[in-house]
Amino acid sequence: MLLAGGGIGAVALLSACEGSGPAPGAAGKGSGTPKSGGTLRVGALGRANAITRDPHGSQANESDYLIISLIYDTLTVPGATANTVDRLAKSWKADKDLRTWRFTLAEAATFHDGTPVTAEDVVWSLRRLRGTPSGASRLPGIKAENIRAEGKHTVVLVSDYANAELPQLTRLTTFVLKKGTKDKELAGAPGTGPFKLDWFRGGNARLVRNDDWYGGRVHLDAIEVKIFESPQAMASALLAGQIDLASNAGAVAARTAESRKDITVVRRPDDMAMPIVMRTADGPFADPKVREALRLAVDRKAMVKQVLSGYGRVANDVMGTGDPAYAKDLPQRTRDLAKARKLLKQADFDLGKTYVLHTTEDVPGLAETATLFASQVREAGVKVEVVKQESAAFWDKTWLKGDLYTTYWGTNDSVVFFASKTMYSEAGTNEAGWDDKEFDAAYKKAVRTADARDRAKVLHELQEIQHERSGYLLWGVADGIDLAAPAVRDLPKLPGYGRVQLERTWLDR
Repeated sequence: MLLAGGGIGAVALLSACEGSGPAPGAAGKGSGTPKSGGTLRVGALGRANAITRDPHGSQANESDYLIISLIYDTLTVPGATANTVDRLAKSWKADKDLRTWRFTLAEAATFHDGTPVTAEDVVWSLRRLRGTPSGASRLPGIKAENIRAEGKHTVVLVSDYANAELPQLTRLTTFVLKKGTKDKELAGAPGTGPFKLDWFRGGNARLVRNDDWYGGRVHLDAIEVKIFESPQAMASALLAGQIDLASNAGAVAARTAESRKDITVVRRPDDMAMPIVMRTADGPFADPKVREALRLAVDRKAMVKQVLSGYGRVANDVMGTGDPAYAKDLPQRTRDLAKARKLLKQADFDLGKTYVLHTTEDVPGLAETATLFASQVREAGVKVEVVKQESAAFWDKTWLKGDLYTTYWGTNDSVVFFASKTMYSEAGTNEAGWDDKEFDAAYKKAVRTADARDRAKVLHELQEIQHERSGYLLWGVADGIDLAAPAVRDLPKLPGYGRVQLERTWLDR
């Protein structure tokens, strides 16, 4: 969940797309001319009991996702000027029906063992991804049998329905392995990425530069990834000089480091959404009047100030705030306790009961969100008890099933991504159990609309519906925050998957 990602491809989606990849942002002032060499020591969050080596598995650990993303390439990645730019796929083009898409691979791409990357390798990898438990939501509308090779360097994806936004689906977990890689070989399977695995021990790893990477020059000699279970421990290691970069350190760590002249705080806007989910299918929050009342009972500015320490901004109950098509003109919902009480009365909501809000401490801010929400809605007469669950229990028993719970998504730059993954009635990860025929119709119309301007209009309608009655209470969005030592230069500033693209980072030593 933390590592979910996606994005809306712009006008260029419907033509052969050539790109330069995401532009890096400097950490510190006056980065100058990049220098080659050095080892970047990176701290990343993770838990020992959640380690995975499978590129197509569920990467609950930030540390695992960072390692995997540097070793293996996806077909496309987020960009600085367009949400979807080339990576292993150098171009893509759709047929007129917007159902059949052809992705042309970079001909110079090779695996770390020197063998060329072929369309058969990509087809095998995508079919393997599609066969995972969450494969249907990772590649929605694409069945395994509708993924095929056309020659050595072209991969064909045929969607069940017209989808102008299909390339953005290939940004997240379409990591490419060699055809026929066995599960027992995953720990050392060669990738195509900018770094090669040197060693891996208990969640920690050393990666060395891939001099033959098709994507261009890689500056660092190596990256060493160290796993930390808490942002506090990771930030302390940075301040002590034990690491050079604290990745995704969070607002509390940033606030602590603000006064340090020897630490650079890198902020990535629209990085994380931490909405409260209200189940719409049944239960106490099925009435849209009740959901509206809870949205009106929240003091969003106070939430941003207290939960995010100001490292974020107020949101308006629409997921995908970093999207160029985000509907900024929708009326900003603000606190109105009188109206909230009136709506609760109209809905005949039982104020005598205490309602449970489940949360977990997987990422900083979730438990704080729940506690502050419970305090605020009590002023509207709603009694809420916060129950913290251990991570495994939360995702197994509460997620997708609970009446009221917190959730989080580690990227927030695509309205269509959330519509397809979490709100379309047939989505495999429909978090609120939302089934809205008008929303479904708007979603289907949006993805089958070829013209970008016409599609933007439909996306606006889709957001209006979501704003009015979905199961999400999105009070704010958090900045992604990296803390870096003075020598670290050109860290990525993109949210979501963009944050792990360290191939252009260098050390000024």
